[in-house]
Amino acid sequence: MKPILLSLLLLFAVPVCAALPPVFPAEAVEKSQADLRTTTYLSPVRVMWIQNEELVEGADHLLAKGKGQMINAPYPHCVMTSREGRRPSLLLDFGREIQGGVQIVTAGITGHKPARVRVRLGESASEAMCEITPESGATNDHAMRDYVMYLPWYGVSETGNSGFRFVRIDLLEDDVVVPVQEIRAKFTYRDIPYLGSFRSSDTRLDSIWMTGAYTVHLNMQDYLWDGIKRDRLVWMGDAHPELCTMLAVFGDNEVMKKTLDQARDQTPLPGWMNGICAYSLWWALIHHDYYMYTGDLDYLREQQSYMNALFDMAAGMVDGQGHEHMTGAGRFLDWPTSRDRKAVDAGLHALLLMTFDAGIRMAGALGDTALAAKCSSAAERMRKVTPDYATTKQSAALAALAGLVPARQVNEEVLKKGGVEGFSTFYGYYMLQAKAKAGDYAGAIDNIDTYWGAMLDLGATTFWEDFDIKWLDNAARIDELVPEGKVDVHRSYGDFCYKGFRHSFCHGWASGPTAWLSEHVLGISIVEPGCKAVRVRPHLGGLQWAEGTFPTPYGVISVRHERQGDGTVKSKISAPKGVKIVR
Repeated sequence: MKPILLSLLLLFAVPVCAALPPVFPAEAVEKSQADLRTTTYLSPVRVMWIQNEELVEGADHLLAKGKGQMINAPYPHCVMTSREGRRPSLLLDFGREIQGGVQIVTAGITGHKPARVRVRLGESASEAMCEITPESGATNDHAMRDYVMYLPWYGVSETGNSGFRFVRIDLLEDDVVVPVQEIRAKFTYRDIPYLGSFRSSDTRLDSIWMTGAYTVHLNMQDYLWDGIKRDRLVWMGDAHPELCTMLAVFGDNEVMKKTLDQARDQTPLPGWMNGICAYSLWWALIHHDYYMYTGDLDYLREQQSYMNALFDMAAGMVDGQGHEHMTGAGRFLDWPTSRDRKAVDAGLHALLLMTFDAGIRMAGALGDTALAAKCSSAAERMRKVTPDYATTKQSAALAALAGLVPARQVNEEVLKKGGVEGFSTFYGYYMLQAKAKAGDYAGAIDNIDTYWGAMLDLGATTFWEDFDIKWLDNAARIDELVPEGKVDVHRSYGDFCYKGFRHSFCHGWASGPTAWLSEHVLGISIVEPGCKAVRVRPHLGGLQWAEGTFPTPYGVISVRHERQGDGTVKSKISAPKGVKIVR
């Protein structure tokens, strides 16, 4: 058939083909939501370790910026050769924690055959070097981070979906030569601007603010996760500090509604979200804070039916004397308090009271007088009870925030004692909030510097699932192979469900200092729903100056605060139209 005739036939065949029925009926095809994430590729910043160095040539070529395209021409390669039963391995550092996988470009493996390699991903250098054993704690539980794959003779392979910074590659076959053109990290994230910012006379605080922001950013995936290696789940309690950080840095984002709605839709009452009574309370508290930021009354109305039933159930668990009796699920605040029954009881009492108070305000916005009366009645009974709050800093902080005990008293009796001993990465945020309520801003800033800053001192680029200040003793950095005589922090510590290398080193619930610094040092807090009125009242502590931005639905607020010679603070404030600044 002549080419011109073939072209004409194909041209006229298009309408006929378009009229053919699809392979699957349209109603059988589920429309998926658009994936608003993007992918970029990162080259390693250093080759940390090579096993059998004589079998590896040109490892430094891997540090050059790659393109992800194999090249059939002379080109610098890293050549890995196995010989006489000896096999090479590489450990690469990509400079910071990311969420994603690995891309490997190969260019002419001997024998025109695929080569088998082992890939290990690590949040610490030592995790990338470990074996999966009960003793190490390493797992493939929520994301594959230790697996075997084949590399094509000439081609590009992409693999993995986890949280990591370090990658180890082991050649697993004998008598093979593998020219590696590139090894890059495939970084998947939401490409959104950092609208919020923070700078001050203390660059360490600046780094802490940004690290918290980045930690939450990595966890803003399909949903708002708590961890990118482990705990790739929607945990509603954990989502509260993540929400506060997200709003301070990025403003509103569709991931929050998706997360809130999923938790609601998967938890028919009388069930508790995540099987934990406190987490249903946190869901309501998140809705309160989210409404205050967005002013989206229509979205709040969508929750009204569920929220009424939830508050009705919770109010029924408060007896006539004001004691709560939430049953049918785990009674839990955070892991470090989970063995302390008194702490959990006191914390849940305070948290439920805080939830009823938030319910009163949401009911007012909705014009729901029945809900307001229900919450008011339960709250009034609960205020007559002062639980044994002093057992832990977690329970004490909640008691102060609920107004059950004066915040200054709580700060002096509990929060100040031992500095940051007894802090946790999750509830540390509420300890800081309680200290702010007590007026101890300088003490809170010092706690941030000491506790969260210690993770940076150990090489962290994201904040961890848990941390104890005692872990600093003789500790090796996580971005180096552990020297003899030093303690491997990742392998040696952790507790409950996060022992050893199972411990997540990127956990969104640990981001609280970011939200706290924006709220209390920059002094920006929301007064009216939708950010229509915003208070700016800075508290510099020992800082000489601080400046930054805060996103609102109307645009970005910019502030700069400078301490004057007489100790007063001079502020310069710029706000978008539609936002009233209250001093």
